[in-house]
Amino acid sequence: MNKSKKVMALIVTGFGINCEEEMAAAYRMAEAEANIYHLNDIFAGKISINDYDILNFPGGFSFGDDLGSGKVLSNKLKFKKMQNGRLFMDEIREFLDSGKFVLGICNGFQFLVKMGLLPDVGKNQQQEITLTHNNSTKFEDRWIYCKVNSEAKTPFLQGLDVFHGPVRHGEGKLIIKDDDIKNGIEENKLNCLSYCNAEGEITGEYPQNPNGSDLNCAGMTDRSGQVFGLMPHPEAYLSLYNHPNWGQIKRQNPKISENGQGLKIFKNIVDHINK
Repeated sequence: MNKSKKVMALIVTGFGINCEEEMAAAYRMAEAEANIYHLNDIFAGKISINDYDILNFPGGFSFGDDLGSGKVLSNKLKFKKMQNGRLFMDEIREFLDSGKFVLGICNGFQFLVKMGLLPDVGKNQQQEITLTHNNSTKFEDRWIYCKVNSEAKTPFLQGLDVFHGPVRHGEGKLIIKDDDIKNGIEENKLNCLSYCNAEGEITGEYPQNPNGSDLNCAGMTDRSGQVFGLMPHPEAYLSLYNHPNWGQIKRQNPKISENGQGLKIFKNIVDHINK
């Protein structure tokens, strides 16, 4: 990419999405250009996803999660016919075929799973996993640790080992359809982010694993590494001062960067596209 042209990030909103401003701020801090548009503007052809490098689905409570988190909006995204007569899903397929990237966080991760874009082991964009009610049966809103799979293919996670950040979800438990899908996920290293303890040891124990996900999965990629979804909110940790214990962290390491760890994920993808 010509370095005189900024990386372009499209952040969708509407229908109950509510983390779009934080995600746009993350890209701007990573020196990309970020634009927020309502999904209806995209469906109507006023905005083209093909003018962007990264398509982003933020967190929120789309359609009130009334039929399961992300289910209604994922169906809308998958089957909606656009003004030009094409399915929006066809636009996304072409977007990915051109080498571009898709990111979904929390509710956005749920969209990608239920649209069949993740993990897409069968390469047919059929739903293979789901995200459903936490084992605790309650909304989990706190900070957790995640271990990055060193063999993960996605550029979003380059240079990260243990990620610390907040979760805030009621339906984050990932369930895999069957053993064939599970084996495909493991063989292709698609389980790229796993719940762990503060020492980086992967665990299924509550509360370190806040929901009881299969494979302790907190984040997943497709085989290409272009599609990445995760339950934790990196856009909520852009500054050290977002951390609830920043004072102690700063005292223990006065020279620590004032960037939050979550910013690294956005810088990674922007740098990757620039290169």
